[in-house]
Amino acid sequence: MHRILALWAVPRSTSTAFEWMMRQRGDLDCLHEPFGEAWYQGEDPLWHRFKPGDVTTPGLTLGKVWQDIKARAENAPVFIKDFPHYINHMWDAEFLSHFNHAFLIRDPAKTITSMFKRWPDFAEGEVGFPEQRALFDLLTALNGTPPPVIDSDDLLEDPRAMTKKFCDAVGIPFIEDALTWEAGGDPSAHSWWDGGSFHANLANSTGLTPQPRKYVSIEEAPDRVKQVHRRMKPHYDHLYKHRLTR
Repeated sequence: MHRILALWAVPRSTSTAFEWMMRQRGDLDCLHEPFGEAWYQGEDPLWHRFKPGDVTTPGLTLGKVWQDIKARAENAPVFIKDFPHYINHMWDAEFLSHFNHAFLIRDPAKTITSMFKRWPDFAEGEVGFPEQRALFDLLTALNGTPPPVIDSDDLLEDPRAMTKKFCDAVGIPFIEDALTWEAGGDPSAHSWWDGGSFHANLANSTGLTPQPRKYVSIEEAPDRVKQVHRRMKPHYDHLYKHRLTR
């Protein structure tokens, strides 16, 4: 079985744009948040805001998702982009040994305000920073060295350099052509959530192109959002110290 290249991210961290770039390579079977589909709308949903009557998929479980990923990895190299908080109860040394792990982080002022814009009633347990840090620390302890980390701002500021750094760190070839694509693609075809409405900008894009670094203030956010930000920031800062740099 091929080892599974996993990018562990948090919501609203530009991770789907990174995933879209990985799809352009053509040498990986790419999966979009496969564990998330079961966490949100499997037959036994685990998300905090689930209410009776919400959409569920009979027969869809985290266990079956994992079996499908392993079956795919028997046939070809697999890349998944997903969020650690969906499967923190599944972490053990045997499970984690199947993956080649990497992390994508983003300033929580940007992710949390974006979540609030989309989901004003978002639950703190959907934000994902504590679990991302916990998985990072666990892997560091198990392997003796920290797994690679890329920061969204660094990636967007210099996509070529940071993507090459990522590829070198995880042991795959850097394919520069994957950084660009034709506009009008359909990222929603790979998304189980909301018909892919989060990905409209990505569908109209033409690649990962350099963008100036932007500052997002948390000061005008509601008190609840500021409180969540205060609790998440230390986890982000912890991983930020280990990020790959140009």
